[in-house]
Amino acid sequence: MVADRYPSLAADDPALVDRHLLALPEGVETEEVEVLAASRFRNVRWEDAARESATRTGMLPAVTAAFGIRSVARPSVRSLRLARLSTLTGPYGIDTQDAIGLGLPASTVVLWVLQTPRERGERPGPGGDRDGVKRAFPDGLPIREEARALQWLVAAARRLGGAVRTQTGAVLTPDPDAATDLTVLTDRWVEPADVLALVQRVQPHAYLSVATPGSWTGPTVLTGRGSQGAVGGAPEAGGSGLRAALERHGVADDDERRRLMAEADAYDELMLAAPPPAEAFGVLVDLGVDGMLAVEVAACEQLPPLMEDLPWTGAGVVAYRVRWEPFEIEQREQERPSFEHRVARSRAAPMVAAVAKVLQAAVGGEVADEADFLVDPADL
Repeated sequence: MVADRYPSLAADDPALVDRHLLALPEGVETEEVEVLAASRFRNVRWEDAARESATRTGMLPAVTAAFGIRSVARPSVRSLRLARLSTLTGPYGIDTQDAIGLGLPASTVVLWVLQTPRERGERPGPGGDRDGVKRAFPDGLPIREEARALQWLVAAARRLGGAVRTQTGAVLTPDPDAATDLTVLTDRWVEPADVLALVQRVQPHAYLSVATPGSWTGPTVLTGRGSQGAVGGAPEAGGSGLRAALERHGVADDDERRRLMAEADAYDELMLAAPPPAEAFGVLVDLGVDGMLAVEVAACEQLPPLMEDLPWTGAGVVAYRVRWEPFEIEQREQERPSFEHRVARSRAAPMVAAVAKVLQAAVGGEVADEADFLVDPADL
């Protein structure tokens, strides 16, 4: 039992007051939490957690008829330093009744307590709230270090199948299935045609996302200066902003406009005749009503901290990002998306994993999820 392995906390324990909590189910080891922390924060390290209570320092009083009161050793808690002012202390055991009393899932058996400065900004604005953070902080969203620590807490809960209880008392239970995207990080650049061939092994209808020469002939006659604000009772295509901007900031002289257009055409012709080497490209798969699957290839701007000191990352890293774009993109940022979105996601997620697995097998490197937590390719 967890209660025998870790010092316990009750729902009314003072240690829980005014704190963010990470609640985890049975089977999650301390080392897993440490690795996830090191995946997001630099210089993560363990520190001793001095506690006033004898129970929580690992010395539990026990009474026997022969010896009276004596001490029984249990594992002591420690603090994991995340940032300059933030630590994660634990693990603590908690029973089902106390977990429910805190509003946490009944499957919760372990708690980690986040100590971080309270830094709040403006009230949340409109838009999606996939993790429920806006719901938890209606009077002002966390900012700076508190925001970074809380975002990691939610990401860890999603990865480990847990939940987060915020200092405000709101409980966030991120859906593990909501994180579909994967990224292959490697030191190998593969040409677009070769990446296309790899993706087509699992998605035969994949195609390169490149502009077709001569496919665009400029804006329509119903936009910009050529529009009259409304055509046939309908507003200008794309809105009236282009016409208004041209009237205010555009080149008024017809001869000068023709000269500028001729220069632009000559530059386009030169680039099409001798295009520069590709620095980024994409591969697309049309999934019909389920949306699109996209593979985006470009240089990686920021590595997970765990990978920064690897021998092969020093000369630069290429990111092969495998993303799912749902048909109704706004559903992706809903805390409780529609049934149709969840069905489409359940069909798209295995495709994302299959493409990432094929790419990693060909180019090597590491696979990371949306939160920059590394994933074992064998688990894909």
